[in-house]
Amino acid sequence: MRVLAQRVSRARVMVAGEIVGRIGTGFLLMVGVTHSDDETISRTMAGKVANLRVFDDENGQMNLSILDVVATTPSGAGVLVVSQFTLYADARKGRRPSYTDAAIPSIAAPLVEHFARSLAELGLHVEQGRFGAEMAVELVNDGPVTIWLDSADLRS
Repeated sequence: MRVLAQRVSRARVMVAGEIVGRIGTGFLLMVGVTHSDDETISRTMAGKVANLRVFDDENGQMNLSILDVVATTPSGAGVLVVSQFTLYADARKGRRPSYTDAAIPSIAAPLVEHFARSLAELGLHVEQGRFGAEMAVELVNDGPVTIWLDSADLRS
């Protein structure tokens, strides 16, 4: 599983002009699934995201996780989960990326849903895009802070 985590001051995702997910402060999470992923990996990645210390403390240092922000901010914080199979693009050869490392929708969709549910079980407010839909994603990247997480790196 690959997750591109972007710290945002706000983000939203639209499908056919309709807003299907929206958050204020938090993470926009682009999520890609590969063939070897399972619910254990999904849960592990959710825990990794929830505990990343990339939010500013009272001294302006990135010492807080999104769980800390939720606990200390009256308006809370949230995560917006958007499936993105293109995170598994292989563009090493030629000019057209290959997506053979991306899991098929029948495998990927339940794991993206499980990832979102795992985040919610950790106490986060979760909004989602719509799996397989043509989505328009808008965000205001805060910092900017953008973190690349790959479950293959966690296994090594």
